Amino acid sequence: MEFPDVSSGFVGLLGLEFDEISGDRVTIRWRVRPELHQPYGLQHGGVYCAVVETAASVGGGVWLGDRGQVVGVSNQTDFLRAVRDGELTAVGTPVHRGRSQQLWQVEITDADGRLVARGQVRLQNLHPNA
Repeated sequence: MEFPDVSSGFVGLLGLEFDEISGDRVTIRWRVRPELHQPYGLQHGGVYCAVVETAASVGGGVWLGDRGQVVGVSNQTDFLRAVRDGELTAVGTPVHRGRSQQLWQVEITDADGRLVARGQVRLQNLHPNA
């Protein structure tokens, strides 16, 4: 299976950089910048949700491989600390990987290692011949 380009589309607009991609771990970095702020000058919560979804989907897709594709069916993200600038890092790891679904956890930290957001995504495994 050829994996899609993870730097294009919405991911590219967010400026996400992938440091690690595997079926066991995905690491993403990005810079908080004004165009990603909400009206009060803080990192927009939707960015956190998008990064959580991206890390889980990329890792889950790599793990499932040629057996099919994954789609997100649930994204629950908590915002824990306000961030105005700097670099953030997201690390996604699987909690459960089954025949029909996967559950991934993603933790987002700032440059000082402080947890700023945490989320989980449930993925549906789509098997083309099932």
